[in-house]
Amino acid sequence: MDLVGACRAFVSVSTRESFTAGAAAAGLSQPVASRRIAALEERLEQPLFERTSRRPVLTAFGRDLLPAARRLLEAADALEHEARIAGRRPWRLAVPAIHPAIALARLVTDARTLGIALEVRPAAPAGRTELLHTQQVRAALQAVPPDEAAWTLPLGLAGDHDPGIRRVHLDSLRPGRGADGPPRRVWVQPEDDVPHIRDPLIRLRDAVGLQPAQIATAPDLTTAAAEVLGSRDLLLCAPAQARELGLDWRPLGDLPLHRGYALTTADHSNPQPLQDRLYGVIAHCLGAAPTARAAATTATSRGPAS
Repeated sequence: MDLVGACRAFVSVSTRESFTAGAAAAGLSQPVASRRIAALEERLEQPLFERTSRRPVLTAFGRDLLPAARRLLEAADALEHEARIAGRRPWRLAVPAIHPAIALARLVTDARTLGIALEVRPAAPAGRTELLHTQQVRAALQAVPPDEAAWTLPLGLAGDHDPGIRRVHLDSLRPGRGADGPPRRVWVQPEDDVPHIRDPLIRLRDAVGLQPAQIATAPDLTTAAAEVLGSRDLLLCAPAQARELGLDWRPLGDLPLHRGYALTTADHSNPQPLQDRLYGVIAHCLGAAPTARAAATTATSRGPAS
């Protein structure tokens, strides 16, 4: 039985002292209102109205129950109101601070077509973790190793000049004897200053004999790009970033490096439903390829095709 619906019919009829007027006020037909009230009487095992009168007259039990029924309706209305507000509340999402405004704007508008209101907060990896920890955002795209990621992007080296080769090997940056000028550097932006990217790169630097300063971390992407433009230095980045900056991108020949992202929620709830709904629009924004792990998870959550 619909307890709230039955109480709404009961309160409306008792207030207006008419089954017809009370049913209309509750948005019901008179027979439906009568059935709901009869079902409520059966549930409570007591009559609510006198059956000997031509108009609805409350029994003593009905008069005693009426205040509680009104409180139930007030609580139900308050719940629906809060649900509507919660449904309109935007998902504050911390995203990498490396994408142009147009890409983030498209992410917001594409999410809106899916019925999700997004409010994006760009930040570096550590900043996204802090925003999540302090609950300034409801969810974040966290930097994770590729085997834990829902979205991945290949990383390579981009420069201001076409290198004329298909892959860049780090040992080619080793300064030769009698070389003029400072050695060429690889600039790492904050987005890639995370252990699963930085540590393998440092180990490779040491293995091929580069100088420590040849792997340099910039405070932001703008600074890193400025160091590369007009010089022989290189930027560690994804292909889409290289295109945006007008740089020639090549994969790193010595080892595969990838950015990985996973969605994490501030309240530790299961992020999978939100991740599944936003999977495609986030992939488009990141310029990411789907991972086998994410594709399998999404396919399982959607069930077999009809």
